[in-house]
Amino acid sequence: MKLLLQLPLLAIILVIFNVIIINDPMALRGDADALFALPLPSGVQWLPDVSDLLIIAGIVLLYLELFKATRTSVGAIIEHVLSLLVFLIFLIEFIVYPPAANSTCVILMLICLLDVIGGFTISISTARRDMSFG
Repeated sequence: MKLLLQLPLLAIILVIFNVIIINDPMALRGDADALFALPLPSGVQWLPDVSDLLIIAGIVLLYLELFKATRTSVGAIIEHVLSLLVFLIFLIEFIVYPPAANSTCVILMLICLLDVIGGFTISISTARRDMSFG
């Protein structure tokens, strides 16, 4: 169970993103088909596609990651390093792999970067606050 808590949640988005770009790279285009229609009180319909849902899921998982960063433990450092690895994988895929060269990848990569920076910042601040001198 402790090992699962150390895994970065944004790795889930990375796996889903890779499954999508391997199976159907066109699903993340700007003109991709909507998955469903959600009628709004204004009378228009919101038509989210796969890209929109990936970004929304990434933002929700970013919140959970920042919440997890408030823990101080040895495992937290491992988690931050793994989060950095997830960011680097997004970056390398964006630069090298043509199907990943899209705005969805950039936004998810920036979400991962915020996770890395925020995680280290929160951990350092929390550790400084927890430090006591006898």
